[in-house]
This record gives sequence, structure tokens and C-alpha cells, in this order.
Amino acid sequence: MKKLLYQGAEAKILLDEKENLIIKDRIPKSYRIKELDDKIRKQRTKAEKKLLEKASKIINAPNPFPLKEFNIVQMPYIEGKKLSEYLDSFPTEKQKEIMKIVGEETAKLHDNDIIHGDLTTSNLILVDDNMSTHEPTRIGLSETREHRSTSQDGLSDNKETSINDKPRDKSSSGVGGRGDGGGMSFNFKVFFIDFGLGFISKKVEDKAVDLHLIKQALEAKHFTNWEVLFNEFLKGYDNSKEAKKVLERLKAVEKRGRYRN
Repeated sequence: MKKLLYQGAEAKILLDEKENLIIKDRIPKSYRIKELDDKIRKQRTKAEKKLLEKASKIINAPNPFPLKEFNIVQMPYIEGKKLSEYLDSFPTEKQKEIMKIVGEETAKLHDNDIIHGDLTTSNLILVDDNMSTHEPTRIGLSETREHRSTSQDGLSDNKETSINDKPRDKSSSGVGGRGDGGGMSFNFKVFFIDFGLGFISKKVEDKAVDLHLIKQALEAKHFTNWEVLFNEFLKGYDNSKEAKKVLERLKAVEKRGRYRN
């Protein structure tokens, strides 16, 4: 049985409860000629799947199954905590460690010319092995950002994430292991989801916009200590081979009116 979780302008997101799968189904557009519509949906579905596959080999990200239908992407379903909802509830040191890891993982994506396109805490999922005041919750749908890119679908996938079957050890930057000073050690993974607005680009500009988005998200959603968290993100991002250039471009991006609040 498939349960509809979300329907946007370009796709509907379903949960196959029996198979424990998330399904993104790009819906047909009646205003387009069928042959053209099928071609567009096929191209976008294929491009998204390829981007997810590439990202999942580099960081913790959804690893899609082989395409069975030209308009459908399927991924395993997991439980985790959306950072937009839970980040502020963690100890400060854990928040800092999480954001440093996010910076490290973003640097890996950018060094491989992968642009997320919607890098916010709504699209970051924490899988935490430690005891917490919150039980793991089913990953919800993130907000759409249809205005962000006219070259994309107009729909931020809002899909739930998947865990890659590949194990990662604690030496990986995707796994936290630093204590909070109170005898607690952290053991978690951060997963990047929702690559619906993602694309491949070598441009420093595009990478700077990704950084602008996460900074904006922290300032808006986690305003209590957003500056500290963004600084931790930058510490992790400093691992990027183009970190200096991207940060310089970020200053220019933030001065331009089209990226201001």
C-alpha cells in the first residue's frame, strides 16, 4: 500500500509501507505535448538519479534504486531527526560538531562539483545512536523552494532519506565522535537529502550560493547561536580545495539584491 506524503507542482512523494520505500513520481503535465512531456520527465528523473548516485558515493546521502519507470525514483526509507526541528534541542557542543561535519561534507560535494541547490537544515537528517530526549522520528518533508531555480523542476523533492548500505567508520567526517565536556560522546551520522534542485557545476558562484543558503537557514531557524554554528560549518568547509575562493565569492553574493531577504 502506498501512502501519499506530499504532492507538489512537479511530483508526488509516496511511502510504500510494505516495502519501506520512498517513491518520487514525476506527474504528467497536461499543457505539454505528451511526447515532449515524457521526454522532459525522463531527463529530469534520470539526471536526479545520477546526481544522487554520485553524491551517495561521496557522503551520506540517499542512494536510489535502479530506475524501473522513466518518471519514478525509489529510495529506502529510514528514521531520523530533521535538523531544522531538532538542532536547537541538542547540547551546544553537539550542535557545533554537527555543523562542522555538515561543512566537511559540503566541501566534499563541492570538490566533486556537486551543488546541492537547497542546502538548509530542513534537508539534513541526523541518525543518532546515543540516548536522547527525543525518540527518532520519521523523516518529514522539507519545505519547497520553487522560486530558487527556473532550470530545475520547481519542486524541492521533499523526499525522505535513505541510508546507504556502505558502512562508514568514525574516522569519516560524516560521523561525529567528539564529547560535549560532560562525559557524553557523540555517535551519529548526518545525511543530506533532497537534491531536487541540485546540479553539477564547477562555478565558484554556485558553490558560494550553497553556503549562502545554509547561512541563511541558520540565521532564520537557529538564530540563538547561528553565528557560532556557521563558524563551525566554515571550519569544516575549510577542507575544500577552493574554500578561500568560495568564501570570497560568498561576500559578493550576499551584497547582491537578488539574494537578500
